[in-house]
Amino acid sequence: MKKYLLVLFVAFAGSSAFAQNNWKTPYLTKSLSGQSIKDVFVNTSGGSITVSGASDEQPRVEVFIQGNNGNSDLPKEEIQKRLDENYDLKVDVSGGELHASAKNKKNNMDWKRSLSISFRVYVPGNVATTLNTSGGSIHLDNLTGSQQFETSGGSLHLDKITGTIKGRTSGGSIHVSDSKESIDLQTSGGSIEARNCMGHIRLETSGGSLHLDGLKGDIKATTSGGSISGNKIDGDFITGTSGGSINLTDLSCSLDASTSAGSFHAQFVSVGKSVKIDVSSGHVDLQLPSKQGLNLDVRGDKIESNLTDNFSGNKDKERVEGKLNGGGSLVEVRGNGRVNLTVN
Repeated sequence: MKKYLLVLFVAFAGSSAFAQNNWKTPYLTKSLSGQSIKDVFVNTSGGSITVSGASDEQPRVEVFIQGNNGNSDLPKEEIQKRLDENYDLKVDVSGGELHASAKNKKNNMDWKRSLSISFRVYVPGNVATTLNTSGGSIHLDNLTGSQQFETSGGSLHLDKITGTIKGRTSGGSIHVSDSKESIDLQTSGGSIEARNCMGHIRLETSGGSLHLDGLKGDIKATTSGGSISGNKIDGDFITGTSGGSINLTDLSCSLDASTSAGSFHAQFVSVGKSVKIDVSSGHVDLQLPSKQGLNLDVRGDKIESNLTDNFSGNKDKERVEGKLNGGGSLVEVRGNGRVNLTVN
């Protein structure tokens, strides 16, 4: 049985109903106190979505409405008129599920009369979410559970999320921090920044750069058209770009890295099971730990190294092959340019 049904087309008499309309003040606030929310479903065609499990916030849903052309000064009466004409806008709780939606009634609605309708949802942290917006950003923080979300035109912002995380955006950037377990994020047109995350991590962009810092676990991060920077990576790391440089520091991991059109730099504190580097068009700078046992197979147009008595094997201007400190993990480099190999 539904515990309550809120239809936003009706004028509310309560003090929390229709607040003064601007982008900082909710058009409507509805308390969720006393509700046991386990799943959150939000769908809007033109606004942003925020779901927060912050413990210092009272459980509630806030609705923000403004003109789609950026006009935040529409009178309340005009907003109500446009809602009645063009939208189905509801907030509903039933069986532990929260549903908030804003849907167009018309397929050919006049864009001049369209609205941007955004939702901010504050709930207890242990919830699952399913979120979709065709024109805004998505923000999630302080949540534990399964989170699935998608936007066609906005960015993704995630902080302090634990669980299964799957997010997609067709045209925005991605920022994720202090999150863990299973992270799967993709964008077709923006950069990705990931900080202080751990677990099974998959990051992919078709047209932006990658900025990675403090990642640990099973990591795959790729881009089709940007540069890659990484610091403090631990675990098993696969990365690659078709159109940029790669710069990695403070590595304690296995590495499989490639670039088709840029330079490569990597500095290892310790090498994991193996290192494989493939650089089609650019120079390679590789720094390895001096006291670790390694098997080296390094090839390039011109190789410069500082290998001394702790190396046994063959080295010339185009190839270095042999053992460092008696051998160990394989380090394989394939470059078509200059290779600087430093052991320190």
